[in-house]
Amino acid sequence: MSTSATPEARATTLLRRPRLWVAPTILTGLLALLLSLLYMGGVVNPNADLRDLPIALVNDDLGKPPPGQRENLGTQIAAAIASDDAGGKAGWRRLTRAQAQDQLDSGKIYGALVIPAGFTDSVTALTSPGATRQPMITVLTNPGKGSLGSSLASQITTQAAHRASRSVGQQLTASAGARADTTTKLLLADPVDVVTQIGHPIGAHSGLGLTAFYYTLLLVLAGFMGGNVISSSVDTALGYADNEIGPWHTRRPTVPISRTQTLLLKMLMTAGITFVSTALVLLACVTLLGMDASHLPLLWIYSYCAALAVGLGVQAINAAFGGLGQLVSMFVFIVLGLPSSGATIPLQAVPGFYRFLSHFEPMRQLGDGVRAILYFDARADAGLARAWVMIAIGTVLALAFGFAMTAYYDRKGHKRFTPQPA
Repeated sequence: MSTSATPEARATTLLRRPRLWVAPTILTGLLALLLSLLYMGGVVNPNADLRDLPIALVNDDLGKPPPGQRENLGTQIAAAIASDDAGGKAGWRRLTRAQAQDQLDSGKIYGALVIPAGFTDSVTALTSPGATRQPMITVLTNPGKGSLGSSLASQITTQAAHRASRSVGQQLTASAGARADTTTKLLLADPVDVVTQIGHPIGAHSGLGLTAFYYTLLLVLAGFMGGNVISSSVDTALGYADNEIGPWHTRRPTVPISRTQTLLLKMLMTAGITFVSTALVLLACVTLLGMDASHLPLLWIYSYCAALAVGLGVQAINAAFGGLGQLVSMFVFIVLGLPSSGATIPLQAVPGFYRFLSHFEPMRQLGDGVRAILYFDARADAGLARAWVMIAIGTVLALAFGFAMTAYYDRKGHKRFTPQPA
């Protein structure tokens, strides 16, 4: 009695099966739609979404009020600027010069507008014969907060300074009257010189304030990809997954092991391998590429802890969701993390949904710590203290969630069976 071999299926035949198309079409379509909405939704119109960007307003003018006025010009200008929030875009902070510099150095503000000492005297001197020197208002930028954030603050402060200059010019022109010649009238029309300076400089090899973002992204990717590679490699080594490279296919003998012990093995390996991956990230960025970085020992320890927290989170999610875990962890650590990180676009300039995500999304927490170390002298109040706290919380949550799920599966008898061909 002879038996005939089962004929092999052909691709053209299988393509005519509607059920084969349904799942991948729906999933890839939803992913494309979600990714488009999430990524582009946070960057399409930062100016329209901008709200309460923190900017310092400093008045150092202690001069006497002009004749017939109760306050000096610096006080008048500061009050006018503070009352005008540029349509809700500016969050003015009335500070002293020392306080403003401290907040620039700790990354708490995106810029500052400074009315200097002697401003009233220099303005009133313009009405005297032969006046040629303009009074000055200084705009300070903070490139450590990112090029776009610093640029938005500079635009707001510069526009406010020019509005103040024209307002002062109207007063001066009116007081000068017919006594002013044509040159003087031209000078008085816009009398204040607005000068832009860097309030908190960063290194030339800092990517205009973007190296903190890309370095954070590298740490997240190192933890994310490393966690997934370790997870799949362990499953292959223990015989719970096939190893297929090109035409070669192997399957190792299955090792009897509980889900909890498997997760423990993966997490311990993650802790060890992350030492290597973060050291190589630091080597590539600082040594080979010359990225500006101070506090190198602290940066390496922080990098290791940050990438490890992500890696442990990936292992916990994979243990809980199985094959779907990679997709879930991609959304948690990357898809939702990038637009809510506040690294390239200030959180004050993104829609409210992303500001809500920023309170707990890992990339924002890790990015604040990296930015503090790279640009703000590793100050705790520049975001480093909060970053450490969030790394600790994230690590504890990953351990608790992962082992709670595997213990539950083990207790219910949900063993990891070896898939068999139908």
